[in-house]
Amino acid sequence: MSDICNKCGLPKELCVCGEISKQQARVTIRSEKRRYGKQMTLVEGLDSDHRVIMKKLKAKLACGGTVKDGVIELQGKHITRVKELLVGMGFPENTIDAS
Repeated sequence: MSDICNKCGLPKELCVCGEISKQQARVTIRSEKRRYGKQMTLVEGLDSDHRVIMKKLKAKLACGGTVKDGVIELQGKHITRVKELLVGMGFPENTIDAS
């Protein structure tokens, strides 16, 4: 017998929780200047899989980063590129606010 998802009650291989959370997420991408004039790109509003998304973004952007309090912090100013990558991961473009 297969495992059952705790959120939707469907078998794990049919689970659609990840896709539903991507459609409902309101993602905000912004840039912030930190100590010594360093730029940081902050990605907020992701509901789940922060670490998985962070690792994919770091690999594609060739930069460092971390997750703190549910916010992905990437070194450098990558606002437009992060938006393109999130759309490529399945997030709707109209739910992403890049400023």
